[in-house]
Amino acid sequence: MDLNTNIEGTSAVIAIDGKLTVATAPELEAALADLPETATDVALDMTNLVYVASAGLRVLVAAEKRMLRQNGTLRLLHPNDEVMEVFEMTGLVDIFTIER
Repeated sequence: MDLNTNIEGTSAVIAIDGKLTVATAPELEAALADLPETATDVALDMTNLVYVASAGLRVLVAAEKRMLRQNGTLRLLHPNDEVMEVFEMTGLVDIFTIER
């Protein structure tokens, strides 16, 4: 998995390329932890995310909780149909802000 982070003011975008699995989830967790506290609008660009496992979902849920505590927002951008199916099956479509 490759991550590309872009921060501009209070906005941050992390582009995820590859698979978000138990092996790669710590990388995303670290990238999210490294964001400055001033980043209150965080977007995860999932255009090139091909797979998400339960370990990845845990990182996403933790990021959502963190943003809520900081009065910020987390947006998931452009997930493919497979990734959307995981969000739908787990009920996470009701928790995340997803922009198709």
